[in-house]
Amino acid sequence: MSAGASRHVVIIGSGAVGTVSALECLRQGHRVTVVDPAPPGGEHATSYGNAGWLSSHSVIPPAEPGMWRKVPGFLLDSLGPLSIRWSYLPKVMPWLIRFLLAARTPVLIERTARAMRTLLSDAPKLHAGLAAEAGVSDLIERRGVLHVYPDRAAFEGDARSWAIRRTVGVEWLELSADEIRQREPHLHPRYTFGLVVEEAGHCRDPGGYVAALADLARARGAAYRTTRATGFRVEAGRLTAVTTEDGEIACDRAVVAAGARSKALTASLGDPLPLESERGYHVMIPDAEVGPRTPMMASDAKMIVNHMNGGLRAAGQVEFAGLAAVPNWKRAEILRDHLVSMFPGLAGTVSAETPRVWLGHRPSMPDGRPCIGTARKTTDVIYAFGHGHVGLVGSARTGRLVAQLVSGMPPEIPLAPFDPRRFL
Repeated sequence: MSAGASRHVVIIGSGAVGTVSALECLRQGHRVTVVDPAPPGGEHATSYGNAGWLSSHSVIPPAEPGMWRKVPGFLLDSLGPLSIRWSYLPKVMPWLIRFLLAARTPVLIERTARAMRTLLSDAPKLHAGLAAEAGVSDLIERRGVLHVYPDRAAFEGDARSWAIRRTVGVEWLELSADEIRQREPHLHPRYTFGLVVEEAGHCRDPGGYVAALADLARARGAAYRTTRATGFRVEAGRLTAVTTEDGEIACDRAVVAAGARSKALTASLGDPLPLESERGYHVMIPDAEVGPRTPMMASDAKMIVNHMNGGLRAAGQVEFAGLAAVPNWKRAEILRDHLVSMFPGLAGTVSAETPRVWLGHRPSMPDGRPCIGTARKTTDVIYAFGHGHVGLVGSARTGRLVAQLVSGMPPEIPLAPFDPRRFL
């Protein structure tokens, strides 16, 4: 089948990446079927509970040189910003070793940052365009994000990461204590140093945004099948069908965009990729009257705080415990306590019962870069998962890349840094 020919594409996963991929494949003239056991934008989806940042500057991998020294603390402190459940340690250890090795030197971190910058650059603009098409322009705001630190010394602990960001083209403005007070009158005065990244954006309702994009995809002809994909039928190196719990769906191309649940699908094609769930929590305070004017990250709490359409959201934490372990809601309580500490005006209005809590699964690769490319067994199956903390912001360009691979077109950015074969 020649480049530019119309194909039937089955997209496995209706999260942010899968939904944008569906829209972009439709734009290229392909027939699209989306397979997911649950509706787009629902509470089950990682995109639903996303922190809402469209952070085109989030190019630094989560690991850092020397982080191996902190692993005992991750095991001993079950409520720290990053924790590992003892029972899950044997299973996650191979991934964790790769995670630490991938960021063992500044050179390796800069290599990842350069790659991620190509994926995330202009993402707020791309999302604004998609939202306008879907009639939900109000959900995307482009007014920058704010990083706050207790003092400049605390910032110096992150200075190497910010220097790498500058190397790859990220710019920011520094704020003094007085400038922070003027911008954020509700913020606790202990924060005396800040950075504003003006190019970044914010989504006021990630779940609603993905649902609106899915509605647009349906209106443009996409079919949705409420079932679970289980594998593929490949004959003589060519894909003939995606298998599901409700039977086969004949197709020419398939896209694996099932987030943290993509691992079994790639393994069925002989690609045992090191995908892990970074479990993340959020709390929502409905009708909060105080909070940040600008979407904000507090360095000491490792937490992002945003006003969303449904209330004030605080999101963060990383927990390694797998897909099936029960939530540890004490981690959400920590987010609530940090939130009240950051914004003292919330004290007295937030009880233990006030917040709504949520847990989701960030699909993460150990080197901090997603997998975007084709399966080894057949180039008819395209992988698009593993975005970790940047699934929402990275979905806009990832969807375009998926459509280009489906169509046999040259990708708009180099895909070598994201090639799944780097792990095989």
